[in-house]
Amino acid sequence: QVQLVESGGELVQAGGSLRLSCAASGRTFSNYGMGWFRQAPGKEHEFVATISGSGSSALHSDSVKGRFTISRDNAKNTVFLQMNSLKSEDTARYYCAARTVPILAASRIFYDFWGQGTQVTVSS
Repeated sequence: QVQLVESGGELVQAGGSLRLSCAASGRTFSNYGMGWFRQAPGKEHEFVATISGSGSSALHSDSVKGRFTISRDNAKNTVFLQMNSLKSEDTARYYCAARTVPILAASRIFYDFWGQGTQVTVSS
């Protein structure tokens, strides 16, 4: 069992930056592939980024590529999402997710554990 707690979401102006964190409890963190998803009001969950257990591989959605970066610190059981050049369309609740294999996955159906989310609001 893995428990995930996100933090770092807040109100920010367009063009600004935020860094989201997701702290994980449980067993060996490097055994888990990790992902970030987001959900805006009235919309479906959207894939944002995923990273392998070792951190050597990552994938970002086209909508955030070049602006967002996923990373992880296995010694601290934490995954991060650095968000730069934020746009109003990035406004959403951001969720951290873990899967029990240490490889990438862009679909939420492959994830086994989810956090409660953190709200990011970008004002234009």
